[in-house]
Amino acid sequence: MWEKLRVVFTIPELRQKIFLTLIFLGIYRVGFQITLPIIDQSAMASTTTQSTFGDFVDKVAIFAASDLQKATIFGLGIMPYISASIIFQLLGSVWKPLEALKKEGETGRKKINEYTRYVTVLLCFVQSWFYLWAIMQPRSGVGMIAAQFLSDPTDPTSLSFGWQLTSVVTMTCGTIFLMWLGEQIDEFGIGNGISLLIMAGILARMPGAMINLIKNADLELLGFQSSRTGIETLIVLCFLFVAVVFGVVFITLGQRRIPTQSAKHVRGRRVYGGTRQHLPLRINQAGVMPIIFASSLLMLPTMVFGAIANVTSGGVQDVFGALGRMLGGGLSFTYNLLYVVLIYFFCYFWTAITFNPKEMAENLKDYGTFIPGYRPGKRTADYLEKVMVRITYVGAGFLALVAIVPTMISGSLGVDFQIASFYGGTGLLIAVSVAFDLVQKIDSHLVMRNYRGLLEG
Repeated sequence: MWEKLRVVFTIPELRQKIFLTLIFLGIYRVGFQITLPIIDQSAMASTTTQSTFGDFVDKVAIFAASDLQKATIFGLGIMPYISASIIFQLLGSVWKPLEALKKEGETGRKKINEYTRYVTVLLCFVQSWFYLWAIMQPRSGVGMIAAQFLSDPTDPTSLSFGWQLTSVVTMTCGTIFLMWLGEQIDEFGIGNGISLLIMAGILARMPGAMINLIKNADLELLGFQSSRTGIETLIVLCFLFVAVVFGVVFITLGQRRIPTQSAKHVRGRRVYGGTRQHLPLRINQAGVMPIIFASSLLMLPTMVFGAIANVTSGGVQDVFGALGRMLGGGLSFTYNLLYVVLIYFFCYFWTAITFNPKEMAENLKDYGTFIPGYRPGKRTADYLEKVMVRITYVGAGFLALVAIVPTMISGSLGVDFQIASFYGGTGLLIAVSVAFDLVQKIDSHLVMRNYRGLLEG
């Protein structure tokens, strides 16, 4: 392995791409240390860690490449751009003008990217304004806003419109800069820029989580219900981490190979075609999108119920407080059941949008390839759809199991959710997927120069 890594850095072009990528990622991490001038960071940190809003932003930050616990210029991360991309991908399947634009090739793709950037700016303005409004609310913690910028220091909502607009524009520019940074990685670096930014945000949380785990650990047998982390809990965490990583790798690389055969045709005295190949269908065709959608939908009701419970009293407060706790994660049966159901729903929903068996069957027919035992055209499309429905059911089951592991670990072992989030869910899936994509990109450079790949025996 060390010899292969040495070979990677002996290729000048590849070495330059890797170093440029590391520099861009370093710039991305430096931006998270530049805070907004109007926010009292110490007051905000102490408040968000003890509020429903803090739990919300902590979960969002896992798949948004952001750090909403601190109001920084990169506070929104790259999530507005991802949201805009998802919107156009969904619209491309149901809106005819956009669907026609997608079929125009490179010109249509550039036009869609331009529209995506415009929508990203709009989403940045909306999300940053809502975020600033949320942290200024008295119930979220008085003292988040620096007193020298308030017209009335006793009222956090008295922040002038000019300073609010300045903060919104600053956070919007930060996200646009990250979007540009991702494009620079795509062009001059190696790997997918946006994905690498998200993975860097996820991995940057690991040292802090490990430090907190070590501080709260004792090398004694304390039992699983202790407030401290004992030896038995550490052993279970290590075993679960290896098992979950193995499962995530299995989901990421697992595929169903459908045998195909090309038709024979004669040109002159030679016979071409007739070769047997296979059509790979991924078990987890939807990727991490089902977990992102499911977790987002479950977080919003929790915030709404918690906000209503804070402003009401009596029986109404008890009802909404109970609903908030029911959907608050942990070992809540209702929360985990809804989580699994939503993951299954979005797995089939996203697969139905991104996987088109009719178009795939037509492409096979155009290239003179067929699936043995099935006529080209409708019969082939029906068979591909039936196979995809079956493997999606299995893939959604594995995805749901991996997704609920963090909440189960956090609830049963009493481990902080920031630590438990590395044992499954969106963060681990993204990190593994991006790591495999990065290794494949490096492998392509090595194979092109007649070297052995990183994953070869």
